[in-house]
Amino acid sequence: MTITTPATEADQALKDRHRTMWALGDYPALADEVITGLGARLVEAAGVHAGQQVLDVAAGSGNASIPAALTGASVIASDLTPDLLAAGRARAAARGAHLDWQAADAEALPWPARSFDVVLSCLGVMFAPHHEVAAAELARVCRPGGRIALLSWTPSGFVGRMFATMKPYAPPPSPGAQPPPLWGDEQHVRGLFGEAVEVTRVISESVRVDCFDEPVDFREYFKARYGPTIAVYRNLADDPARAAALDAGLDALAADADCGADRFVMNWEYQILIAQRR
Repeated sequence: MTITTPATEADQALKDRHRTMWALGDYPALADEVITGLGARLVEAAGVHAGQQVLDVAAGSGNASIPAALTGASVIASDLTPDLLAAGRARAAARGAHLDWQAADAEALPWPARSFDVVLSCLGVMFAPHHEVAAAELARVCRPGGRIALLSWTPSGFVGRMFATMKPYAPPPSPGAQPPPLWGDEQHVRGLFGEAVEVTRVISESVRVDCFDEPVDFREYFKARYGPTIAVYRNLADDPARAAALDAGLDALAADADCGADRFVMNWEYQILIAQRR
């Protein structure tokens, strides 16, 4: 399966905006403080082990890359945003993990076909705007018999609902861009890969988030640290009434998700999909 898109000026501008967006705030801190453990969970589900050649696509600061490298696998962590890779290098050094960090676009990976035993992405490739192109690249660089392992937020889970809440306040999406949480829909992902892979496992799980005292703390934390949320609020810089409406919407979303008995607790649903390259 090979799908290509022309490298137009509009495409380049879109990638530049994505690169800038993910450099906003402090995503590495968010990954450590709020959703810690998800990368290691994906590595476990994918069965990564010593001796394998592993590529982590849209690796960010190494949430999955570092645990993969600690198994003894040979790992390349790739991401569109160099700032995130720099944070990942520091984290890897602190944990004694040895891996290669390379800037790369998930929709135009620079490695030859059939290069890797395992291709991973933990909450990463789902943000590539052109889903079919990104899926084709994941499949292309995976060896026949190798595994593709993806961890994605689901459309109906908390983060999927958060993106739906922010959507009316964001700039219109670029032509051809698709919503990130669709990667957490099994049928959508099956359609993206077509006959290139055999889906072998689909797991629905959730991560417990109990680091906020109340909904407003969640909202303010994401406004300060999460690139997509920061970008939406910047779009509202000259419209305080709409910014206040978004505040209220995010607060209501978090309050509705509260499942704690005596403290504020949320469970954020994600999907792990494991596929074998044909």
